[in-house]
Amino acid sequence: MSITVIAGLGNPGPKYLHTRHNVGFEALNYLANASNAKWKLEARFEAETTTIQHTSRKILLVKPQTFMNASGRSLAAVLRYHKLEAHQLLVVYDDITLDLARCKLSINGSAGGHNGIADLLTQIGIGFGRFRIGVGAKTHKEMDLADYVLSKFTKDEQIILKNQMPNYLEHMVRIIDSDYDTAMNSINQRNPSEHECN
Repeated sequence: MSITVIAGLGNPGPKYLHTRHNVGFEALNYLANASNAKWKLEARFEAETTTIQHTSRKILLVKPQTFMNASGRSLAAVLRYHKLEAHQLLVVYDDITLDLARCKLSINGSAGGHNGIADLLTQIGIGFGRFRIGVGAKTHKEMDLADYVLSKFTKDEQIILKNQMPNYLEHMVRIIDSDYDTAMNSINQRNPSEHECN
């Protein structure tokens, strides 16, 4: 396995800053900032991109600007241009089935109701890595799912997620450096401590 592209999913624009659906963007921003990498808009990909150096390899970071439901269109264009396969892509995104700040790595399964992942499955097929970050379940069962994922994190929740960003960075590096099975065995071990993902 050789991860070449890491993509964070989200919606563009200040309106969606710190919303649950944009935690993928926030994780990618943290990864880019750790390398002092600067984002640029690439119209051909409908995405913001930057490149980081990891040991002897370059890793392309991508934030689709298509809005969540069309994320696959952007990332399919990236893979076609660079002549890459789906398994060389790691996608970072929000998951309402995981407790806040917990994370999990997988490569198979359905979209689980996530429209961005559903579009990716349609556009590029299966096989890409999925690094899911928990944003917690709906606070009220009757609440519309779209309203919930587009709601903003509370200040306390933002602090919790900010404190976990170094862990997410460590896990993403582990995924780059190893195979999926090895990385999953490490990342998916559930720690009983609150708000831990490793």
